[in-house]
Formats: sequence, C-alpha cells, structure tokens
Amino acid sequence: MKEVNPQETTRGCQFEIWKNAPNPMVTFVKRMNVTNLVRKSRRKHLKFNMLLDYCIGKAALSQKEFRLLPVGDKLIEFDRIAINTIVKNRTGEVSSCDIEFDGDFERYCGDYMRYTAEVAETCANRDLSDDCMVIGTSAVVYTELVCAGGMYSGIFNNPFIMWGRYSRRFFRFYLNISFQFHHTQMDGAHAARFLNAIQNEIDGLKV
Repeated sequence: MKEVNPQETTRGCQFEIWKNAPNPMVTFVKRMNVTNLVRKSRRKHLKFNMLLDYCIGKAALSQKEFRLLPVGDKLIEFDRIAINTIVKNRTGEVSSCDIEFDGDFERYCGDYMRYTAEVAETCANRDLSDDCMVIGTSAVVYTELVCAGGMYSGIFNNPFIMWGRYSRRFFRFYLNISFQFHHTQMDGAHAARFLNAIQNEIDGLKV
C-alpha cells in the first residue's frame, strides 16, 4: 500500500467533503437471490458463507474504488485486497480472519478452510490490513435479518458487509445483504454497481 495525493485520484473532491464528517458511512441493503449458492453448497459440500465471500471478492476486484481507502487524514492506495470473515472460535467467542483474494477459486477455497480453522483453534486474529484493503464480512446465521448497519467507529473505515440466515420462498432462496461503505471511497452509484455485480457473480458461479 502507499499514500496518494487525493487530488490526483478520482476521489479528491469526496475526500475533502467527507474526511472530517462525524459519520461518513452509508449503508445500502439489497435482497439477493442466492439459490445458486445454496444449491452449489449442498451439492458440492462447500460452505455457503465461503461461496458468498468469494462472490463478494470477485465483484470487488472489478471496481477500482476498492483500491482506495481513507485512513485517518490520508488516502491510501492498495494493490491487493482481502476478505475478512468472523469465526466462532473454540471458546465460543469470535475471532477475525483476513484472507487474501485474487479471484482464484481453488486457492481461495483452500485458504478459507485452512485459515478459518487455524483462527478458530488458536483464537488469534489474522490481520492483513497492513498489506491489503480488507472488505469486512459478518454472518449472523441464527436469525433472518431485514437490515444491519450503523457500526461506524471512526477508526475502521473499511467496507463492511453483513447478512443473516437466508429464507426460502417456493423453490428459491433469498438473503438480505447490508453493505456499509465510506463516502470517500465510493458514491452511491458505485455501491449499487457493486451490489449488482455480487448478484451477477452469484448467478454465474460455476464450481
């Protein structure tokens, strides 16, 4: 990663507007058709959340906005991204696990299974934020959620995606996904494009 001059990027104006805002985060919620992921998960014995994280990573790779992130009063450019997942550890509490993402499904699947198992056993967070732009994710699988948001801390500016348990309607499965993002990093149109790209990745996933 490296610090860049905001005025030499496409986000210069937004950086000046939002860098001192008390709450620069925006949350969008989209209902996703996750039927393809549910079927792939069951047929291939793959974790549903891993498949969804993969689709999120694929969608993010195609958007340049995910390479820039405000950190304090600086704008940082990354050449690598990672997906974060929250892991229930052996004590019954949760730990954080960052997994680098480059779009290769087999590599990501292997890394996901390996590192989440390590984090669950050791209870030690795996942090790649010094090297990667981390996209946070969290799954609350004990209940269905209509919306989740409002977790801005003033420290963690990274995009964050949250979902609950998927629901079934006839022969299809649906999931509400909440996407929180810093307004310096992207505008609403970029966020909407990202959510649409996730749905396209879900629909087109072949494993």
